[in-house]
Amino acid sequence: MTEPRFDELIHPSTRLSVVALLAGADWVDFAFVRDELKLSDSALSKQLATLQDAGYVSIDRPASGNRRRVRAQLTGAGRDAFKGHVAALRAIVAAAESGVGDPAP
Repeated sequence: MTEPRFDELIHPSTRLSVVALLAGADWVDFAFVRDELKLSDSALSKQLATLQDAGYVSIDRPASGNRRRVRAQLTGAGRDAFKGHVAALRAIVAAAESGVGDPAP
């Protein structure tokens, strides 16, 4: 079982969406992520750079004919952070559903 660890870096909705999409695959093309999440190139680049700086994402730019492709992959640290964050969100939801923290009537 994964230890719940809320991650402030992953939590913003755009970054959480990017990480969740990357978690389901090995390498994912930049264009696929951009189109799936309906982001601009610059918005996605900024989010990937932030995640890369944190060590959560690896970026690869393989040559493909005359153009360079860009693709991203979660690192081991990124997968661990995502799993911990999801576990923390599940714990928050479980506490809310169980009524823990409800004010007394």
